[in-house]
Amino acid sequence: MEEHHKAEIMERVKEKGVRFIRLQFTDVLGILKNVAIPVSQLEKALDGELMFDGSSIAGFVGIEESDMYLVPDPDTFVVFPWRPTVGAVARLICDVYTKDRKPFVGCPRYNLKRVLKEAEMMGYTMYVGPEVEFFLFLLDDQGRPTVRTHDEATYFDLAPTDRGEDARRDMVMTLEDMGFEVEASHHEVAPGQHEIDFKYDDALKIADAIMTFKLVVHSIAQRHGLHASFMPKPIYGRNGSGMHTHQSLARNGQNVFFDPARPDGLSDTARYYIGGILKHARAFSAVTNPTVNSYKRLVPGFEAPVYMAWSEANRSCLIRVPAKRGSSTRIEVRNPDPACNPYLALAVMLKAGLDGVMNRISPPEPVDQNIYHMSEEERASLGVESLPANLAEALEELKMNQVIRDAMGEHIYEQFMKVKLDEWNRYQRFVHPWELDEYLALF
Repeated sequence: MEEHHKAEIMERVKEKGVRFIRLQFTDVLGILKNVAIPVSQLEKALDGELMFDGSSIAGFVGIEESDMYLVPDPDTFVVFPWRPTVGAVARLICDVYTKDRKPFVGCPRYNLKRVLKEAEMMGYTMYVGPEVEFFLFLLDDQGRPTVRTHDEATYFDLAPTDRGEDARRDMVMTLEDMGFEVEASHHEVAPGQHEIDFKYDDALKIADAIMTFKLVVHSIAQRHGLHASFMPKPIYGRNGSGMHTHQSLARNGQNVFFDPARPDGLSDTARYYIGGILKHARAFSAVTNPTVNSYKRLVPGFEAPVYMAWSEANRSCLIRVPAKRGSSTRIEVRNPDPACNPYLALAVMLKAGLDGVMNRISPPEPVDQNIYHMSEEERASLGVESLPANLAEALEELKMNQVIRDAMGEHIYEQFMKVKLDEWNRYQRFVHPWELDEYLALF
């Protein structure tokens, strides 16, 4: 790390009375990990001299090659506002390096940087704006999370109907204290469901921000006696939680998705990007929708995208093109959910879009009718396919798609497949309460 960055961080630590630093990184599954160090070890950490056991982290390395380094990114330094001001706690997000001081190919953050570099070589910068949904649930007498909601409110309801208003307000204020520019927050469709939207930025900063966002939401919910869950479909018969991902490409600071000469304002680059997303969506859904539970959200009737089409207004499509043009021209990919690893999810969507741009993959005509109301024959006549019906189907699509495998890198792909196939097999063998209710007395 450059000396002026080190000096700046050391000064801020002294100014804020920081006593402990959390060195954070993310495993292949998108779970945030951290090593806490006293401030006396900070200079050593800033020099990239702190090691950890990589064999204990999902999808990293075996025990025979376990020594790894954490290398902090100085731009990610922030003090946690909810911790005491005396003995304050700060964090730095880190990249993972091998014992040979080389970037670790199994580090999801490094992998996203690699794919972003490919875009940069083509002259593009990826900008992203996520809409992250989550539930707030009550705790039981032992402090364990339940699926009982704190309210019976619906979309855009206000207090006192929305009893999570206080918690959500504190989350927004905390995020703003940490440098987020929050654009909106509101109650979502289902009881206990919320959404907080923050301003778009370049892809790496947004992936870091999503991980920080989850930490803040969990921490502030806990302070309000609630449990925050980013599980895609926690309650049967209710809407699930998505992470609609707005994305665009820029060249030299100019949005290349916008073409003022076109009646719809969309450039060929935007259309080819849409074509790439549609071509590879069945494969990258294994990454953007990575759990067994994810596919219980992706069903008709709950505002979740199931069908692989695009439109300027139709929310039953996988891709929606919001109305704003000029520098705000973008597409919204609607299938990702907040259980995904954001570093991997952005990498695979970008790679899919870039493949469309490089190979001039034209999308089909937009579909403006409500696809949920179409028959199977009507969908077939329009060439509208469906996303995978379950995790096993998605993993099979991923297995056959070299473009998306390349976006993950072979190490991450192999580790991801190993963990996810095991998840599916365990799910398949488990006898579910529904089966007992349905069959035990009948047969």
